[in-house]
Amino acid sequence: MAVKNDTEVVIAGNAMTLSGYESEEYLQKVAFYINNKIAEYGKVESFRRQPVDKQHILLELNIADDYFKAKEQADLFEEEVQAKEKEVYDLKHELIAAQIKLENMEKSLHSAQNDLQESSKQIVRLETQLRNYKTQE
Repeated sequence: MAVKNDTEVVIAGNAMTLSGYESEEYLQKVAFYINNKIAEYGKVESFRRQPVDKQHILLELNIADDYFKAKEQADLFEEEVQAKEKEVYDLKHELIAAQIKLENMEKSLHSAQNDLQESSKQIVRLETQLRNYKTQE
């Protein structure tokens, strides 16, 4: 079972403890992301003029927007992976079918070569018999 981690972080100048089953590095990364968003929007004059509660809502909306865009991108990647896996699966089956066809063709070729050899031998025997027959006449 995973161990729950408590990690001290600073978000917007406030020290707090984040708890979770993720690593300390991950929790620090989350805090870093939040601090970057706060700093990014803190540079925008129209954002700074908003009441603090509205600033929080705008930050939350922006983070949710980032999440949904990332999720959409991940879903697209997943679809691409599944399409490529299907393509690989289909190609493997085509390869197997081609190998089977090649093996069958090689068997047919070998059989035809054997038939040709037997026919050639038969021709030689018949020609020999024909010469012998002609010389007996």
